[in-house]
Amino acid sequence: MRYIELSLLLGISLFNMPVTDAKIYTRCELAKELFNSGIPKTFISNWVCLIEAESGADTSKVTELPNLSTNYGIFQINSKEWCRKSRKGGECGIRCEDFLTEDIKDDIKCAKVIYNRHGFKSWKGWMSRCKSRPLPDVSKCFGKRKK
Repeated sequence: MRYIELSLLLGISLFNMPVTDAKIYTRCELAKELFNSGIPKTFISNWVCLIEAESGADTSKVTELPNLSTNYGIFQINSKEWCRKSRKGGECGIRCEDFLTEDIKDDIKCAKVIYNRHGFKSWKGWMSRCKSRPLPDVSKCFGKRKK
């Protein structure tokens, strides 16, 4: 009987553990992902700066806020307006937890929605650490084209 109880307990514990494939991106990895998602090269330095300021390029970052909302992932996208905890929803129509994986295509898609509505001013990290300041140099990330 003890064996069954222990098996059930372990099974329930493992079931409740969060399953995420989080990643901390390098600058060049970010630059390439952003470019491949349609961000123009002239804006990539701003986006990389924003990501570094908001999350340190860590897709697993979660920040609980005093207003009882939560910021998720590499862009620190807020649950109050843009996504919903444990179910699809918000203005981006996505589960907030989906922003915590190493696949940042959905994060970029939602961040573009936020940017198109409010610009970079939606992110406090960009306002305090990127606006009117030197931006990261990502030009080496794309290399030179062969003729």
